[in-house]
Amino acid sequence: MTTSTSNVSFRIDSDIKAQADRLFSELGLNMTTAFNIFLRQAVREGSIPFSVTVNTPNAETVAAMLEAQRIAHDPAVKRYSVEEALLELKS
Repeated sequence: MTTSTSNVSFRIDSDIKAQADRLFSELGLNMTTAFNIFLRQAVREGSIPFSVTVNTPNAETVAAMLEAQRIAHDPAVKRYSVEEALLELKS
């Protein structure tokens, strides 16, 4: 069976490419093989073969993060060492 191939060219961050090259090398792959695996799996599944989401925190998480920042910068908030915190929890 003769397979015809096509060249694809695109730009990618140099650091990400280097990290991917190292990873694929550890897996015994080169970049071309890794991309072929990705593309074949995408075609097979009819979608991107992993979840692509916007990792935006919900309102409760945002509120907790803001509270943590406020506490961290409030000099009136009692500070504990690990030992003090454990004693406080046990009491």
